[in-house]
Amino acid sequence: MAVFNIDEVIIFSDDKETEFAQGNSQLVNILKYLECPQYLRKDLFPIHRDLKYAGVLNPTDMPHHLRAYEECAYREGIVLDKKSEKGASIASIGLKKDCELDKTDLEVGLRVTVKITSESKKVIKGKVVTPSTPREDLGLYWGYSVRFAPTLTSVFTKSPYKGGYDLTLGTSERGQNVDKVESLPKFKHLLVVFGGVKGLEAAIEIDPELEHLKDPEPLFDVYLNTCPNQGSRTIRTEEAILVSLAALRPKIWKS
Repeated sequence: MAVFNIDEVIIFSDDKETEFAQGNSQLVNILKYLECPQYLRKDLFPIHRDLKYAGVLNPTDMPHHLRAYEECAYREGIVLDKKSEKGASIASIGLKKDCELDKTDLEVGLRVTVKITSESKKVIKGKVVTPSTPREDLGLYWGYSVRFAPTLTSVFTKSPYKGGYDLTLGTSERGQNVDKVESLPKFKHLLVVFGGVKGLEAAIEIDPELEHLKDPEPLFDVYLNTCPNQGSRTIRTEEAILVSLAALRPKIWKS
């Protein structure tokens, strides 16, 4: 997802079995772990069985995964259990010196995005900003958020964006050939939905609010086959994501 500058990853269930629910929970934890800068992981992620083998996963190496020697106007940090002489909150931001923040009442252990405002031999000072600020200010991709949606309906209704997603795109081998689509409608927040091995139909079957539907297509503004003329009977979701986003990328940039 990081390769394509994705802002939000949503995991939803298409099966009622408990084992699948546990798998979804594990995937959420792994995705959150991979998004987090390495220097914050020990503080933000206690030892957990879901992350037992996370260390062998390939790093996402996003712009906010800064090394100590790298300079950037922004850094991710964690609020420490101490205060400055003036009573300001202090955060660790992956440098040898901690950062004095412009807030006084931040919760210990809170992850924050910090804009460095000044630095001297004795102290680094910073301002707490929203996670979207580095992208808005400098065009830096600053990672993704992760949420779990118990049903397909909640993927749409629980959007963190005001007004929700203004363009929704479903993927299916029964959709329109992506090669015949020159561009997508204008949008601010695009939602691209992938089904599992059984397709989006499986998610509809277990969703009580979608019992009246037989076909997922009416749920979406655009319904595309992003891998036409496929040579295999099925495409795994992790494969479909890369194939689809690569095919959609030039059409998204045209929008």
